[in-house]
Parts: sequence; C-alpha cells; structure tokens
Amino acid sequence: MRSDSGTLVVIDCGTGAHGLGQSLVAEVIQPLRGHLLISHTHWDHIQGIPFFAPLFASGNEWDIYAPHSLRESIRDTLAGQMQYTYFPMTIEALGASITYHDLVEGMFEVGDITVRSRYLNHPALTLGYRLDADGVSIVYACDHEPFSRKSSTDRIEVGEQDRQHAEFMRGADLVIHDAQYIALEYAEKIGWGHSPAEYAIELCHAAEVKQLALTHHDPTRDDESLDQIVHAMRARLKLTNKPLHVFAAAEGETIKLKSRADRETTKGTKEFSAVTPIAPVLSESLIFLGATDAQTAEVIKGAAEAEDVRLISATRTQNAIQTIEAEPPSLVIVDEQSVGGDALAVCRRVKALGTRVTPQAPIVVVADRENTASALADFATDWMLRPFSQPYARTRIRAWILRTTCRWIRAQWPENEEARLAALVKLKILDTEPEERFDRIARIASEAFNVPIALVSLIDRDRQWFKACIGLNVKETPRDMAFCAHAILENRVLIVPDTFLDTRFADNPLVTGEPRIRFYAGCPLRLPDGYLIGTLCLIDSRPRHLDGGKINLLRDLGKLVETELLRGLK
Repeated sequence: MRSDSGTLVVIDCGTGAHGLGQSLVAEVIQPLRGHLLISHTHWDHIQGIPFFAPLFASGNEWDIYAPHSLRESIRDTLAGQMQYTYFPMTIEALGASITYHDLVEGMFEVGDITVRSRYLNHPALTLGYRLDADGVSIVYACDHEPFSRKSSTDRIEVGEQDRQHAEFMRGADLVIHDAQYIALEYAEKIGWGHSPAEYAIELCHAAEVKQLALTHHDPTRDDESLDQIVHAMRARLKLTNKPLHVFAAAEGETIKLKSRADRETTKGTKEFSAVTPIAPVLSESLIFLGATDAQTAEVIKGAAEAEDVRLISATRTQNAIQTIEAEPPSLVIVDEQSVGGDALAVCRRVKALGTRVTPQAPIVVVADRENTASALADFATDWMLRPFSQPYARTRIRAWILRTTCRWIRAQWPENEEARLAALVKLKILDTEPEERFDRIARIASEAFNVPIALVSLIDRDRQWFKACIGLNVKETPRDMAFCAHAILENRVLIVPDTFLDTRFADNPLVTGEPRIRFYAGCPLRLPDGYLIGTLCLIDSRPRHLDGGKINLLRDLGKLVETELLRGLK
C-alpha cells in the first residue's frame, strides 16, 4: 500500500516477497523507507523476509511490526528462522536499518497512515489491520475463522463476535480477507483457523464494504479453480442484489483507490496505543525480598529467576536496611509474618530514602489476608496473598516492576471462605476416583456445546480439583490460575467470550500456554446452605458466544451435578 504522500506499507511477507522486493528495488533511486506489518509469525507469513531485497540494501530504513509475544520479541522470532542451521546468513546480515515493534490491539501511525490492529480468530495470536489515509480505508484480515461453527452452503450464521469483526471492516473501500475454503468444504476444516468465501462475503456486505479481495488461497487450487469460485460468489451476490465487488487476490495486481470526499480520516489520538510496551526488558531491575518462610522465598526466587530479574534478600533488619541503602531496589517484597517487626522497619526505611527509591516503586506485602488495619497497610502498594504459585508470582512481579496493569488477576477469596471449605470437605469427594455419573454430565456438556473441554471443578484451599475432566489430561491446577475461582464469586454463569480481551485472564498461564484457553463459561455449583464449591465449566481454544438458551442449558446441567454431589451425603 502506498499513500498519496508516498508512505509505503507491506503486509505479511510470504514467498511473494521476493518478486515485490525486486520490483521495489528497481523502481527507486533514493534509499527506501518502508513499513512491514506482520499478522502473525506462522512460517507462510514470514518466510519471504530473508528474500526481500529492500531489507539487505544499506541506507534503507524499515519498521517491522508484529503481535506481541509474552516470551520473545518479533526480532528474536525472525532471527530464529535465519539461524545457521536453516539459512546461510543471520538476521544481522540485513543491511537496512530496521526497527522492530511488538503490537497489541490498538492504534498507531506510520507516516500519514493511521493503522488499527485487532485480534483475529486463529490458532496463533494474529492481528488484522485497518489502514486509513487520504480518505480511503483498507482492511487486511488474513488467517481468520468464523466465530460461529454453523455456517453451511445455504446459510452463513453470524454471531455477536462475527458482528464485531464486521464492525472492524465497516465502510472499508477494500477488504482483503481470508477465504481459503468454500462453505461446502468448511465442515471438515473447522478449527483450522480459516474462512469460507461465503462468510467473508456475508460480513463485508453487512459492513457496507465496497470491494472484497479473497485471499489465503488453498494450496490445492489452481488459477482456473479460483476463477470458478469467484464466478460462483458473484452469482450468489447477483441473486441477492448485493452491491459488493468480489475478486481473487493475485500476485502483481495493482489496485487504485480513489479518495472519498464524504469521509474524514480520523487520527484517533485518544485511542489505546498498539505499541504500548507490556513487557520491556527487565534485566536492569532489582527485587529486594525481606525475611519470609522457606517455601515463600523459594517461590519468589524461582519467579524472579524465570523473569531474569536479579533478586537480593536479607533476613536480619539491620542487614536489610544496609542492603537497600547500598542498592535501591525496583521492587520490595516483605512478609507480614516476619519476626520482630522486620517488615515494618524495612518499609519505613524505604520510604525514608526519598529520592533514592522512586515514590512509585512498589512495596508488596505477602500475607494470608489483606489486613487494612495492619501497620504495613500504610506502606503497601499491593498485597500478595498466600497460597500462590510461582507462575502467578512471576506475572505479578513483571507487572509491578513495569508499572503496568497486570493482565492476570487472581480471584479474591469469598467472605465465607472457611465455612465454604468446611462444606466442601464434608462432601468427602476430594481426591476420589472418577465416577461415571459425573463423567456422563461432562461428556454431555462437551457434546451439547461443541467444546473440546468440559470439567466438574471443585475449588479447594490452594487448588482446583477436577471430579470430571473431559478433554484435559490433568487432575488439578493451582487455585490462582483457576477461572472457576472467579466463577464461585458470582451468583450467575461466568462467561469470558475472549480471554485475550479480558484483563483478568489475558496473561494467565492457561491462556498463554496449554490448553490455550480463549473461551470460558462456568456455572457455579451451589449447596443447599448456599456455599458455592465449584463449577461445571466449558473451555474452548477459540473465542465463543453463548445465547440465552445455551446459558439456561448450562444451568440445567449444573443442577444435575449438584444433585449428584448431594447424593453422596445421603
């Protein structure tokens, strides 16, 4: 894409990058300035980078943008495919001046082009892009699958999340959209992360798009079969009298879009910045850990090591104060239960250091309960309540140091927690063998909602334990990771349509790692005395939406679980 002022944007970099690169090198005399937007780092979208000639020319300047990874930067990812084992030259051999940008959802600007990014529905973290300039809008949504799974040859079902996707494309002059399949083929390809052409047409028409370029062609197709698909799609549009021009994207094709006088291109200065750093380098940070028990110390030290953050500790008050004065830390962690008031003395000294420790430096108090009446409450930036796992401590440490919103929030304990736990223990069901009466309900839930994972989950003091487990090969997880720990705080079904967009769960290890939860729905299990002890829950690896009828069905199945739980007391 080129704006009227000459700003150059290339989106994705597959095998076609070689020909494009040769063309760009041939047409310019001056050093080339460009921007490369990568939707995701599956190989077919980045394998052309080592063959893209403009990146090798000294004097050229390029900015490369891609979705943020919690583990490595886009530069590290691209360097991986150019390791000595796989390629004759490393990423350092690229002669151009290259700046790398890790993106989240939001808005950023490249020259006179405003770019908005939005997560697509794909097995890998993938961004779609909307580019606005010169009164023209272009949307690139490659590698996207319908949120609804019920599309057929004669009917395309559009759910709420699909409508949100359509809104992202609203009024675009050109949409370049995934259309790897046709509807007839889609039933056998569900979950692969790609769309049927009919879906792209339906959404683009609803969004009043002017032109639709079908892309991400299936590798089994040839030009003739693609022409046949385009002809069939145009015939479909003609029957419904839909004013949408459809064609198949082809290598080397040039499309000129005219500015629309009735459109104002907004800069979106108040929108969230897509280049907001959510995990800067932590190598220069320092954590001070005060006196605590051996188990807590081991968890926190392990978390700091995993984040590659240096940690120092001292168990005696005088040594602790001397250590802090000698090397002011980025983060202070103290234990409310430290002997002899050590924690309070440390906090007072940190505050007294004034300019030597920035006022914003967090002081975190480890405790069994958040005690606002404690003398430490006057110093506490936050509390870390036992029990907690190393992954949870790791995520919180990262958030505190970076002064960013933690996108993994552990559920609070219910006010009646001890009585609730006693009621759970009274059932005598924890750590018992699997039983068909519970497994049957979980199987029905998995089939009825078409989800890969369905669980009967019970929330113990420091874990969630699964009485029934369909689609997940574990018996329990730490409580601070548990979505169900949030659900037992609700008097209704807890639904998380997309974990990537929910700050309570986006950085949860069960989201960023296996089983890569994107959707969750949990119906609380209530005992006759009112205690909520767990859930019947549904999990999927892609975003979902439940309508009112489905929510009622989940409640009904939850009632069956409650009946079986009480059967053991009789």
